[in-house]
Amino acid sequence: MHSRFVPLLVLVLFGLAALLIQLNERKYTSDQGRLVVYEEAGRDAVILRWSSPVQAPMARRFEEAYTQWKGKRSRFIIELDSPGGAVAEGKRVIQLMERIKSSHDLEMRVGRGADCLSMCVPIYLQGDERIAHPRARFMFHEPATYDSFTDERVKEANFERRFVADRFFDRYFVNSPMTPEWRSWLENEWVGKDVWKTGKELVEEDSGVVTVLE
Repeated sequence: MHSRFVPLLVLVLFGLAALLIQLNERKYTSDQGRLVVYEEAGRDAVILRWSSPVQAPMARRFEEAYTQWKGKRSRFIIELDSPGGAVAEGKRVIQLMERIKSSHDLEMRVGRGADCLSMCVPIYLQGDERIAHPRARFMFHEPATYDSFTDERVKEANFERRFVADRFFDRYFVNSPMTPEWRSWLENEWVGKDVWKTGKELVEEDSGVVTVLE
């Protein structure tokens, strides 16, 4: 009798696994983020405003806007207000920003009352010019791992956390516009904690993160 139920149990488990995968994919490809696109009067530029986490469909939305406007304007202005998000999606966005810079001017902005936290910062650093309001908030911290089904943070061993953090730092900050002295300070300072800075502080500290205050 027991052997008769084994194939049925296997089918049920496979069905449950397929359902969880489908729900997970739907979660990360849903159209939760909205990109606002508008022109700036008197300038040969188009403005793309993203006020959502760094998660799908962010890269797709920017890709669509780039395709639409790349032959019409010579400058892209990206306005960011984001709490950060997925490193993988941020990587895709940065790859697109690198493509944009190969043929267009790229300007980043974090305006009054806006935040650029966590994975938003490497995206912001892609700008040829990086503008911020004096009280705009930036936050730097080591990347964290979250369970893809429960959204709960995964506690990692110290050596694993440091390995992931070092890879992230090397990929997004070592060859960035950050000044070497400030980057070295950040590498020591962000271990195990969040580092908060305003746009004004980043300029006063000669961080290289912000080039111009509003």
